[in-house]
Amino acid sequence: MILRTFFLSVILTCLFSGALSQGVNRDKYRIHISKTNERINIDGVMDEAVWQNTDVAKDFMRVLPIDTGYAAAKTEVRMAYDESTLFIGIICYDPTAGKRPVESLRRDFAFLKNDNFVVFIDTYNDQTNGFAFGISPAGAQWDGQQANGGTVNTDWDIKWRSAVENYNDRWVAEFAIPFRSIRYNGGEPEWGINFSRQDLKINEKSSWAPMPRQVATANLAFTGSLVWDIPLPKAGLRTSLIPYVSAKTTQNKEAGEPFKTQFNAGGDAKMILSTSMNLDITVNPDYSQVEVDQQQTNLDRFELFFPEKRQFFLENSDLFANLGTDNLRPFFSRRIGLTNPIQAGARLSGKIGNDWRIGIMDLQTGSKDSIPDANFAVATLQRRVFQRSSISAFMVNKETIFSHGDDSLYSGAKFNRVAGAEFNLASKDNRWTGKAFYHQSFYPGSKSDAFATAANITYATQYINATLNQAWVGADYLAETGYIRRHGYYETSPFFQYKFFPKSSVILSHGPVASTTMLFDPSMKMTDRESELAYQVEWHNKNIFELEFEESYIYLPTPFDPTNSGGVPLPAETDYNWQEVGLTFTSDIRKSFNFMLNGLYGGYYNGSRYSLNSEIYYRVQPYGSLAVIASYNNISMPKPYNSAELIMVGPRLDITFTDKIFFTSLVQYNNQIDNLNLNLRFQWRFAPVSDLYIVYTENSYPSNYNIKNRGLVFKISYWFN
Repeated sequence: MILRTFFLSVILTCLFSGALSQGVNRDKYRIHISKTNERINIDGVMDEAVWQNTDVAKDFMRVLPIDTGYAAAKTEVRMAYDESTLFIGIICYDPTAGKRPVESLRRDFAFLKNDNFVVFIDTYNDQTNGFAFGISPAGAQWDGQQANGGTVNTDWDIKWRSAVENYNDRWVAEFAIPFRSIRYNGGEPEWGINFSRQDLKINEKSSWAPMPRQVATANLAFTGSLVWDIPLPKAGLRTSLIPYVSAKTTQNKEAGEPFKTQFNAGGDAKMILSTSMNLDITVNPDYSQVEVDQQQTNLDRFELFFPEKRQFFLENSDLFANLGTDNLRPFFSRRIGLTNPIQAGARLSGKIGNDWRIGIMDLQTGSKDSIPDANFAVATLQRRVFQRSSISAFMVNKETIFSHGDDSLYSGAKFNRVAGAEFNLASKDNRWTGKAFYHQSFYPGSKSDAFATAANITYATQYINATLNQAWVGADYLAETGYIRRHGYYETSPFFQYKFFPKSSVILSHGPVASTTMLFDPSMKMTDRESELAYQVEWHNKNIFELEFEESYIYLPTPFDPTNSGGVPLPAETDYNWQEVGLTFTSDIRKSFNFMLNGLYGGYYNGSRYSLNSEIYYRVQPYGSLAVIASYNNISMPKPYNSAELIMVGPRLDITFTDKIFFTSLVQYNNQIDNLNLNLRFQWRFAPVSDLYIVYTENSYPSNYNIKNRGLVFKISYWFN
């Protein structure tokens, strides 16, 4: 209780210190936009008369490698609009000659590995939520929905048009963003806006409205103002339909089953109820085209985390997915529909007025094998407080609806519910961020310690990054629709980093990193401790080197096999202490060939381990890239425990024939689970956000290539407005 009170006091003090500001750059950096009746052809030429009579955003400021002075790579931005569309014209001048680095023509490219231009739009004027639209010199689009002050979810896709023309000394782009593709409050005279430019040839990132270098240019705390000549009106009901049909044939060859063919149809509907509120409906959804997860070697006692990629769950996903913290999530959408099919669902999300946001989601799954059908519902209400912070309340419910004899949830109960309240902190200049929350779970037989509470706070400048996190999770806390790695513990984890910025033409920054994570059981006996001391060096050419020393302690309350290979487990109620040293080097990501290498050597429980991890990339721009992600762990344990050589290799070939036709080949060899996975995925985006997919997946034994199971899927979807 004392710790919780202390954290809330610190948070409220930080909040009040900046509560009245209306934005760091909103008054000084302003671009006016006027309505046009001229037809603008989106071809990357900018030869229409309207572009000669607009305000120009120019004189961009450097953000990286230093955040002082004007950018060497000059950029000019012009804006206009008509009844239905926002238009943006961009000219990116090159200060040096040479090929402009890009990875491929694939949508949502890696931001740091491509020359690019991005616009960030704070349509709600809350410096927290918005939309991002970007492009590379090759014409690849990049878009996402922004939340939490500027984090961009690029899995979110929407309809918009763009075109690029390249010249020797510059590249020119034009955007056409339909107003129906974004959400906003009607009647606002201004929006927040910022423009970001990255020129990798000279290793420079810049922005129109300036910001410190420790902050991502996506951060909405530093936007300037987009001033409308006439505020946009509120819009009425608009509807989009996205039906699909699919055919798939699958075979469980290991079980001796023949091929089974299945035809399916369903779809989504998106209803724009207002300019800031939308209703998503799905009926018999099919996610067979979603890219497979990147496998990981599991040396942990707990479940691994894999991100959500399904489109239905992505818009305004922060309202649901950002509840709790990374390892303490009361709601995790991947619990829904991966083991048994989703029959139907609906999701209402958006903004009510200037300060309120709401999210309500309900999905019904069918039964499959021993897993019963269930209804999943989550509701959250969020209110902005002060300037960039918020308070929210939520409820998550999982419940079996139709009785099937002994069917129950995994806990043995008919329902599982979690309710809670959260406070999110973000100061006006983003130096202070944090969160505090209390969650309570409810189920038949739940006890008084079925709760979780946590608080964290971070202070960040260009020199210092310091964080303190604390959490208490009751032994009976149960969140079946969440992602909870463990129960019955108290955790404290401080982190500190300091950066020196020498006056050097070679070294950009260097400095120490120190962190500790300690966990205690309810009697306050230490069960886990992981302490790390590291030193990082970053070069101007983007090479990064890190040397780290790590000390670990673990007390095992239950038996555990450290190799996760089915060997004799270490006995319960034993403890272990060991040390490791590691080296990591990341090469210049601007190069066509770049890589990351990590090596680690030291103890491991009552044995020893050395590991090598690598990520190797090669691109033939702009048509494709080859990536190989691999890990090798050599674990030596005394008898009778298993020693193991664990190998995971995942080569990925990504070919972009055009900005609408893509082919991806992913092979994953993992000897820990004795599996070789092949995933071939062809995508043709024949119309905006309308696709044809052909996907082949196969799992086999690596030793003799005998196939375990395989499947072939054809799917086509179309977006009707």
